[in-house]
Amino acid sequence: MTDTLPVADLVDQNCHGVLRAELGLATFEAQLSTAGSGPAPGTTFFDTQTGFAVRRWCPPLLGLEAHSAPAHYLARRRELGVVETTRRLLRATGVRARLVDTGLPEDLLSPKELSSAAGAEAREIVRLEVLATQIADTSGTVDSFLVNLAEAVHAASASAVAFTSVAGARAVPAQEAGPPGPGEVRIAAGRWLAGRESERRAARSGAGDRRSGCGPPADPVLLRHLMWTAVACGLPLQLPLGAVDPVRLAGFVTATAGLGTDLVLLHSYPHHRGAALLASAYPHVYADIGPACARTGARGGDVLAEFLELAPFGKLMYSSGARALPELHLVAARQFHEALGRVLGAWVADGAWSRQDAARVATMVGSGNARRVYGLDG
Repeated sequence: MTDTLPVADLVDQNCHGVLRAELGLATFEAQLSTAGSGPAPGTTFFDTQTGFAVRRWCPPLLGLEAHSAPAHYLARRRELGVVETTRRLLRATGVRARLVDTGLPEDLLSPKELSSAAGAEAREIVRLEVLATQIADTSGTVDSFLVNLAEAVHAASASAVAFTSVAGARAVPAQEAGPPGPGEVRIAAGRWLAGRESERRAARSGAGDRRSGCGPPADPVLLRHLMWTAVACGLPLQLPLGAVDPVRLAGFVTATAGLGTDLVLLHSYPHHRGAALLASAYPHVYADIGPACARTGARGGDVLAEFLELAPFGKLMYSSGARALPELHLVAARQFHEALGRVLGAWVADGAWSRQDAARVATMVGSGNARRVYGLDG
C-alpha cells in the first residue's frame, strides 16, 4: 500500500547541501558511509544497504537500468554532469520543503541553491557550534564573546527555522537539571578562547597546526550554555543522538518542559526505541524517523514499525539526514515511502486500520507534523 503517503508533499526536516564537484569512484563511495573513512581493502561501501538502495533507485533517473554496476552509473553521472544529475535526483524525491543544516565544512550548495536545483522550498537550520565559532573570531574578550553570542543567537532566530547542536546531546550530564551557572560559563568560554589564541600563535610561528585549536567548542559547559541560549529563543532545537542513549537526556528534557521550545531527537538508530519513548512521555519532544529507514534499507519497514509501536503518530517526523550526494536525498525519500507503505498497508490488509486512517497518519508523519512544529505554513 504505497499510495497512503502523498510523497509529493514530504517535508525533509533535517538535511544538508550537496557537493558541487564531479566525483570519482573513491570520493563517491566514501560518501555512502557515515564512518568518515574509506572501505577496508578488498571491500566496497556499495555492498551495504545504502549502496544497494542507490543502485536500485537512482540509475533509472539517469537513463540506466536499475541495479546498474557502480562504474556504469558513475560514468553516466559524469556524462550528464553534476548540475543535471543533481536536478534530476532532487526533483524526483517528492520533497516540497527542506530544512537545511548549513554547519558542515564541505563546499555544499546553500539552501537557496538547493531550493533552485530541487524546485522546492529550503530553509536554514543554524548550527550553534558554528555560530559560536564565528562570534569567537570577532570577539576580543570573554565578556564581549558572551554578549555577542547571545545577540547572535537571538538575531539568527528571526530568519532560521530551527537550531541544532551536533555535540549537544553528548554534553548533557545524566540527570542534568538546568543550565550551567554564569561562573562556569565564563571559565569555559575563557578556556576555549585562550586555546584558540594559543593555537593561532603557534600556527603563525610554524610550530602548530592551525586547525587543531580553532574548531568549534567542545567543552560540555559551553555546549550546554549554547543549547540553553537557543531554548530561550523558542525555535525548535534539533539534537542528533548518534551513539548517545536518549535516556541520558531525560534530565534536560524534563528541565525544558513547559518553556515553549520543542526538542527534536535526530539520528537515534539504533537507540530509536528510547527516542520514541521520550517523544511519548513529553509533549515537547519529537522523534525523527527518516535516516533510520534509509540506513537499514530493505529492513526499513521493521524499524519504522518499532517507532510506530511506541510514539504517538503526531510526534514522528521524516528527514533524510542526507549530505553531499543527491543520491542520498532520493534514497531516503524512496526508502521511507516504501517502508511506510509496507507497514501501513499490512495493517490495512489485516483490518487493524482503515485506509482513510492510514492515509491521514502517513500525511502527518511525512509532512503535517513538521509543518506544524516548524511553522512552515505561516
